[in-house]
Amino acid sequence: MKIKELRELSVDELNARRRELRQEMLNLRMQQQSGQLENPSRIKVLRREVARIETIITDRTHAAAAKAA
Repeated sequence: MKIKELRELSVDELNARRRELRQEMLNLRMQQQSGQLENPSRIKVLRREVARIETIITDRTHAAAAKAA
């Protein structure tokens, strides 16, 4: 997903997406340990997407805190 698409999602949707990606990363790591992983670069892509989502969530919480103060 691109950053523009992620910014359009709500915080709940972002948290759900992050949970799904982390679960997929876990499955890929398990495949990697057993030697069955076909596309190792997928782990890197997922890790970056999780980081994007966490950045957006952090930005929104900081913006909400600044608005409240």
